[in-house]
Amino acid sequence: MTNDAVDTDRGLLGHVLLPVAHEEDARKTATALEPYGPDRVTVLHVVEKGEGVPDKTPVAQSEEVAEASYAAVREVFPDADDHTAYARDVVGAIFEAGAEVGATAIAYRPRDGNRLVQFLSGDRSLRLVTEADRPVIALPDSDPDG
Repeated sequence: MTNDAVDTDRGLLGHVLLPVAHEEDARKTATALEPYGPDRVTVLHVVEKGEGVPDKTPVAQSEEVAEASYAAVREVFPDADDHTAYARDVVGAIFEAGAEVGATAIAYRPRDGNRLVQFLSGDRSLRLVTEADRPVIALPDSDPDG
């Protein structure tokens, strides 16, 4: 079921889509979002598919990572929904998931990496904030030690 319409009456934090990469990232991202008190959270894990080339990790292993990530977010947001996407284009999958669940915003924690790493990887943060069809919230790092 696709819910392209975003209920703007719920406010920016009415339904936050929270993309996460792995369990530790999920825990840190949820902790960073917690002080803002979103009404509803859907945690998203994108399983990167190879589309004609070998997958980065076996799908079963990626699904285990997803389940651990969902559990970590539920330590902070017990009622969080979960959503798994399978795609080569991670940022595109985030946008599609946002539309599917009717998210009012996408909240993420920028990942570490120097400028060269960001350039070589296509800088997903830049794409998130420049191509999104809904507000994108960059959360502060809740752990000053990384």
